[in-house]
Amino acid sequence: MEDTIRFDGRTLFLSEDPGIVRRQLAGESITRAQAGALRDNVSTDEITPVTVMLTYDERLGRYPYVGFKAGNETPIGEHDVRRGGFQITVAGKRYGKGSSRESSPLAELSAGIRLIVAESFERIYQQNCDNIGILTTTDFGVLERIQAGEAIPITEFLKGRDTLTQQIIRSGGLLAYSKFAEWPAPRPAAPPAGDGPPRTLVEKIMARRLHPATPGAAHGDGVFVRADWRFSHDYFTGMCAHLMHRAFGEPAALHDPSRIIAFQDHLVLAAQSHPHVSKGLLPGVANLARGHRDFVARYAVLSHGELGADDANDANGMRGADGICHALMAERYALPGQIVIGTDSHTPHAGALGCLAFGAGATDIANSWVTGYVRCKVPQTLRVEIDGELPAGVTAKDVVLHLLRLDAIRRGDAIGLVFEYAGSAVRAMSVDERATLTNMVAELGGFTGIVAPDEKTVAFLKARRGIDFDIEPWMTSDPGAVYRDVIRIDAGALTPMLARPGDPGNGVALAELSAPVPIDIAYGGSCTAGKRDDFDAYHDVLAWGVAHGLRVAPGRSLFLQFGTMDVRAYCEARGYLRTFEAAGATLVMPGCGACANCGPGQSTSADQVTISAINRNFPGRSGPGSVWLASPYTVAASALAGRIVSFDQLKAGAGAAAGQAS
Repeated sequence: MEDTIRFDGRTLFLSEDPGIVRRQLAGESITRAQAGALRDNVSTDEITPVTVMLTYDERLGRYPYVGFKAGNETPIGEHDVRRGGFQITVAGKRYGKGSSRESSPLAELSAGIRLIVAESFERIYQQNCDNIGILTTTDFGVLERIQAGEAIPITEFLKGRDTLTQQIIRSGGLLAYSKFAEWPAPRPAAPPAGDGPPRTLVEKIMARRLHPATPGAAHGDGVFVRADWRFSHDYFTGMCAHLMHRAFGEPAALHDPSRIIAFQDHLVLAAQSHPHVSKGLLPGVANLARGHRDFVARYAVLSHGELGADDANDANGMRGADGICHALMAERYALPGQIVIGTDSHTPHAGALGCLAFGAGATDIANSWVTGYVRCKVPQTLRVEIDGELPAGVTAKDVVLHLLRLDAIRRGDAIGLVFEYAGSAVRAMSVDERATLTNMVAELGGFTGIVAPDEKTVAFLKARRGIDFDIEPWMTSDPGAVYRDVIRIDAGALTPMLARPGDPGNGVALAELSAPVPIDIAYGGSCTAGKRDDFDAYHDVLAWGVAHGLRVAPGRSLFLQFGTMDVRAYCEARGYLRTFEAAGATLVMPGCGACANCGPGQSTSADQVTISAINRNFPGRSGPGSVWLASPYTVAASALAGRIVSFDQLKAGAGAAAGQAS
């Protein structure tokens, strides 16, 4: 990349005021002061909604910011950024929240954006920008210099970045760097040294898998580590293959293809998705699926595909998948002490088993397919100690929603950190519940989440896979390990939680609702809430409801979606399906579905209200309506009541009604 860079295009301020945004689109150039308050928490769902992610090349340049909300409006339309001649985007805190989709920065780049200025960035988003050649900075003084006509030295965009990232930025992106780098065969994992300072579990895992040319690393250093498992899903397999072939030729020489997995899970229910059908998007879905299947057919990788007609034997005849990638990684593949990477921000799900699992963009995955290595920073660790006993009906989801509303989390203090969960309440949790804690580190802004393996991990591996696993002595954090901070939570003080629509950080205790909130849709499922323990909770509530003469409230819908076919088999074996049918629930086969705005359970109009057990509720995430987040218990109870209630409130209300009737 050149030593100095001149930006001749316009600047687009993503203001909270839709009028200011429209003025810029109409041709007016404004100053930072005139832009007013900038939007915080601009998510990748807003930069590129899932309904536009139907290609994996420069055609994405039509779409950046078409889901961006200012006030209650979406002022930016197709082609507006390219037609407006914008080269710089400016926003507030935590830019690029949410999904790891590289479609977002690729759409921005393809529309002409060369620089993004924001108060802070989410980790995966900024790394994706580095990988494809978009510059980023948190220095608004650089913006002032650009607007004054100054050419900016490249060194301004390297400040505060680790040495490896600086090299990648100077090269113009990861794959350009990778083609000239040394990629020796990964060596076997070395046992950790017995001397040296105390280390956290994640630091130990990384030390065992560092690139051989890396003598050592400190917090914040960029490194390459050997990945034990590398996976993609159907939104991004084609993009990964496209990028890989463009950089390394075709066919490419994959490193250890038996450790690469391709999942069809995000798009398998598109034929039951309202926007995909009504907007004629199914041909685009077929394009992505074709790219996925072509890669699987061409290379000897592992694959979990779409269910055949004989497998789709639920009451609605819906097709689905073998399972959602994160859930299947925990059920079938990941082991304590390993490194797992995937094209999804919820890859940390498998951290519940005591492995280092994190999401990566398409360029990082493409590079890992060929080299066996993935780039990351040596992270600091935040220890979250949860002690005491969770009250009945309070779950790991409520713990995460409590964390999300803490001021430090909301302002982004945990961006890029490892969340190491510990304490008596965590030790008492099943692996399924621990997976909710680690899965939703994506919403907390962290690098990953992890729970040290213990006897419950061993029992899980034996029950789910028939594996006799021995936990090695090194598989825990050392006494005296250094943590960035420690958060302590009294489990017994927690109550059922909610997140108000718009952002998972809009936390509120359910008991604090000042007025009833009627709902139209209740949705239980996704990788976060489609596990066995989650279905135990749905069944507890619905079985109680059926026994007391209750069904899903009139005019409301309850969708329950299995995370994997193994979960469905578990429910069938325990007789849950009969209860769900008696309660009036609609069962949905495995897939990302409504959580990715691509399947049954979406809202179809802006006035609809959903109570959902999924992991995020950004604008447009599950349709045009508003989405409240809650635990499986609260979702099922609310479906029976027709308004947001906890299971205890539902039972108390039924008891009061019975007393009045007598």
